Amino acid sequence: MLVAAERNGTLIGCGALKRWNADTAEVKRMYVTPDTRGSGAARALLDALVTRGGALGSARLVLETGDRQHAAITLHTRAGFRRVPNFGVYAGVEHSLCFERPLA
Repeated sequence: MLVAAERNGTLIGCGALKRWNADTAEVKRMYVTPDTRGSGAARALLDALVTRGGALGSARLVLETGDRQHAAITLHTRAGFRRVPNFGVYAGVEHSLCFERPLA
């Protein structure tokens, strides 16, 4: 599932959910244009993905980001995600951080 953000008719960001199973979806590929960073666009996209995840019936969302992505880490933790051990393809990957957020 893809979510896009527009401002004045111009695409400024996007994000996706990848369904793992009936209970879990992964937030994938969030991006906002450099000129809109800090404007709240990324938080709005993440909030939309959380809402869509709940509407899909997911009990939790998971995501991965790099340990140098400080703004992303702050965004995720402020949105209620917490660090968890690296999962799936990210297990053992240096500079990779994984997070989850229960939805139920």
